Amino acid sequence: MKIPKRFKTHCPFCKKHTEHMAERVKKGRASTLTRITRQKNRQTGIGNSGKFSKVPSGEKPTKRIALKYKCLECNKAHQRPCFRAKKFEFKE
Repeated sequence: MKIPKRFKTHCPFCKKHTEHMAERVKKGRASTLTRITRQKNRQTGIGNSGKFSKVPSGEKPTKRIALKYKCLECNKAHQRPCFRAKKFEFKE
């Protein structure tokens, strides 16, 4: 899937259609205090790794893509719900 880097769309802050610049959202650092990471850290020793084993089918065929849209008039950014695509790139 190819989308342009700059395009006109609705800005929820300006309340009108303005030119936006799209960029890919990078994944943040995972928290070390979540229940699942504490559970993984406790798990040591010999034996089946239980629910943390690999999925039999492997990875999913598509990845979720999150984009951040920045308004070039008010310089505020907003996001829309993620979508799935096999390939993703910006066209110039």
